[in-house]
Amino acid sequence: MSVVLVINSGSSSLKYSLIDPAREAVPASGLIERIGQATGAVGHTVRTLAEPGRAAPAVLDATFSAERRVADHDEAFAVMLEQFAEHGPLLWEHPPVAVGHRVVHGGARFVEPTVITAQVEEAIEDLIELAPLHNPANLAGIRAARSAFSDVPHVAVFDTAFHQTLSPAAYTYAIDAATAREHRIRRYGFHGTSHKHVSEAAARFLGAPVGALRQIVFHLGNGASVTAVDGGRSVETSMGFTPLEGLVMGTRSGDIDPAVLFHLARRAGMDADELDTLLNKRSGLLGMAGRLDMRDILAGRAAGEEEATLAYDVYIHRLRAYAGAYIAQLGGVDAIVFTAGVGENAADVRADALATLGFLGVRVDPERNTARARGIRRISADDSGVEVLVVPTDEELEIARQTLGAI
Repeated sequence: MSVVLVINSGSSSLKYSLIDPAREAVPASGLIERIGQATGAVGHTVRTLAEPGRAAPAVLDATFSAERRVADHDEAFAVMLEQFAEHGPLLWEHPPVAVGHRVVHGGARFVEPTVITAQVEEAIEDLIELAPLHNPANLAGIRAARSAFSDVPHVAVFDTAFHQTLSPAAYTYAIDAATAREHRIRRYGFHGTSHKHVSEAAARFLGAPVGALRQIVFHLGNGASVTAVDGGRSVETSMGFTPLEGLVMGTRSGDIDPAVLFHLARRAGMDADELDTLLNKRSGLLGMAGRLDMRDILAGRAAGEEEATLAYDVYIHRLRAYAGAYIAQLGGVDAIVFTAGVGENAADVRADALATLGFLGVRVDPERNTARARGIRRISADDSGVEVLVVPTDEELEIARQTLGAI
């Protein structure tokens, strides 16, 4: 069993998974939260995997949790190793062949998974100005992991890499060119690991080469984005210079007239930090309806609440607008795919987002769409001119695969 340790290091958290890509199995995973705070939370889950040819054991998961202070990411890695030693699986019996790291921003430089060297670390650090909320934590995780696992290769898998196939027409903003060059302002796109994984999984499900398909992939979670995938390549995506642009999200506004910010600065006296907080943390579903969870929005809408209904309508309006634009960019579409928490679970969102595409032959089967099911599934009607799928995303598995492919 060749396993990869996948690390997703946040500003105050460390998420890890031990993954066997060949079997698509996860022997163990865990989450260390509230790093640097007075009290942290540690959770570690061990999965008993069935041997090939044998029935699965009766007890599949065992989860261990505790509260303890974790000072920094170096200590978080020490805590992670303690969890493996105490609860298993023992890493000396199943040592990782590599460590894969999620890195949010690779700029225009990193177009593929990259083995981490001192020079790569420096480049990730240089990109902090483009992702000040994410890259510092990603870098802290890399440095702690390279210290803890010094004898195996480490690979950076960038959220932005999948979108480096965008054409200049798609990634260029219409601002002063010299200013854009100086400050590296362009569309980068995010959620790339998920969009790549899902579009390729959809092609396998349909029994078609990914290179032969025109797909629109909706990654709808608290963060949300949509990508037009033509022949396995990202050709258009909704998130831009930052993950703020595009669709309505849990707390982010998505698209907005930039002049709104000038107006608020002049009339409300809001400074850059206040405007940043407004658009990233006090907008989206939360800003419109006071709730960021789509389940709560749907419940409020069902109860006739005006704010929840408006928030839902704005959300769907934006999805339809992007679907239409991307179908035009692709010159048609073969498959529309939904993924992530909302995309995988909110049948109303899927049906309403596509309700106006009947003129293109898009037809969602109501029973398939509302059926409780797990795994990849088709929700389009038999006579639909476009395949409509729900494909669960698995960014950790995708990172593990790309890590093995890079070493």
